[in-house]
Amino acid sequence: MDKDRITGAAKQVKGTIKEAAGKVTGDTKTQAEGKAEKAAGKVLSTVGGAKDAVRDALKK
Repeated sequence: MDKDRITGAAKQVKGTIKEAAGKVTGDTKTQAEGKAEKAAGKVLSTVGGAKDAVRDALKK
C-alpha cells in the first residue's frame, strides 16, 4: 500500500473530526477547514491508489 493512501486516510479522519468540531461549536471557519482537509485527504488517497494500480500493472 502506498504511503499516500495512508496519509490521505489520516487527513480524511482529521478533517472529519475538525468539521464536526466546527459544527458543534458553531465555528464556520473550523468547519470549512475540516471540509478542505477531508477533500485533500481524498485526493491523496486517490493518488496513492493510482500509484498502487500502476505498480501492480507493472509487476504482471
